[in-house]
Amino acid sequence: MTEPSYRDALFTTPLDDVASFSFDEQVVQCFPDMIRRSVPGYGQIIGMIGVLARRYLPPEGHIYDLGCSLGASTFSICRQLPPDAFTLDAVDLSPPMIARAREVLADSYPTHRIRLYEGDIRTLEYRPADMIVLNFTLQFLAPEERDQVIQSLADALNPGGLLVLSEKIVDDNPASEQLLFELHHDFKRANGYSDLEISQKRSALEDVMITDSLTTHHERLARAGLTRSVTWFRQLNFASMIAFKPGTAD
Repeated sequence: MTEPSYRDALFTTPLDDVASFSFDEQVVQCFPDMIRRSVPGYGQIIGMIGVLARRYLPPEGHIYDLGCSLGASTFSICRQLPPDAFTLDAVDLSPPMIARAREVLADSYPTHRIRLYEGDIRTLEYRPADMIVLNFTLQFLAPEERDQVIQSLADALNPGGLLVLSEKIVDDNPASEQLLFELHHDFKRANGYSDLEISQKRSALEDVMITDSLTTHHERLARAGLTRSVTWFRQLNFASMIAFKPGTAD
C-alpha cells in the first residue's frame, strides 16, 4: 500500500485565531509533504538512520523509534536490515500517526518484528536497547522535562549503544541565528509556501516548540553519560547528532 500524498494547505487561509499546532488527523494526512517542504535535509537524515543501524546494531539488537510519526526512520532501518536482524518498538503520542504508520508498515514490511503503539516517551518503561532514534521530538517537550528524558534513554541503552537525536536548533550567535531564520523562510518559499502560511504556522508552533542550541544538546547528552557525541549533520537550523553509551571496554 502506498501512502496517499496530500499537499500541506493547513495555513493557506487567513485565520482570526491560530490554534496551537497538534499532530491531529489533518496534520497526519499532509505530514509527508509538510516535513519535506519544511525541514531542510530531512531525507538525508532519514536515509542515514538505516545506514547507522546497519553499521552499529549488534545481531538481533533492539531499537526504539520514538516520536515515530508515520514511521520514516523505521522504514529506513527495514530497508537496510533483514527481518531477523532486529526487533523494534515504534512509539508516538498521536493516535492518528500510530494508526497510519501501522497500516503502511504492515503492508510494506509484514515479516519484520515491529511493534507500534501509542505512548508517552516521558513515562515509558524502556527495555534494554542497542539503538534509539529520537527525531524532531524532544523539541516538543517542556525544556524542564528534557534532561530526564535523555537520562532515561541513556539508562536504557546497552553499553556501546547508539542514540540518534535530530532537532531544530537555535544558534548561540544572535546574528547567525537571524541569518539562519531568514534562510529557512527562503527555503520554505522556494518549496511553495506563502508568507501567510509561514507566518501562521510559526504562530501555531510558537508555544509548543522551543528549540535548544547544539551546545545545550551536547551538554545534556554528556550529563546523561553519553560523553561521546558528535553533530554528524547540519543544514540551516536543523541538525542531527549521534551519541554513544560507553562500552564495557571504555
